Amino acid sequence: VRWMMYWIVFALFMATETFTDLLISWFPFYYEIKMAFVVWLLSPYTRGASLLYRKFIHPTLSRKEKEIDTYIIQARERSYETMVRFGKRGLNIAATAAVQAAAK
Repeated sequence: VRWMMYWIVFALFMATETFTDLLISWFPFYYEIKMAFVVWLLSPYTRGASLLYRKFIHPTLSRKEKEIDTYIIQARERSYETMVRFGKRGLNIAATAAVQAAAK
């Protein structure tokens, strides 16, 4: 559970870091602060990732659980429909190519 919390917090950190690097990388000691933050997240003594996960991420995910589940169901349905559509298109292309090869 501890590692799951760490990787979730770290993934969110990496996603936000992509944008913040462009905006505030000029700040003095920016990279040192970033490195200290990652060490703080990872350290078993400070348990920074667990703290952030329990105070901010878990309550947010709990509040939006139904919404997230709805999006997952929609994505599953859309992905199935997309795979069927591409499968049909691929079979049509393969059939056309086979007919053309046989005609030659």
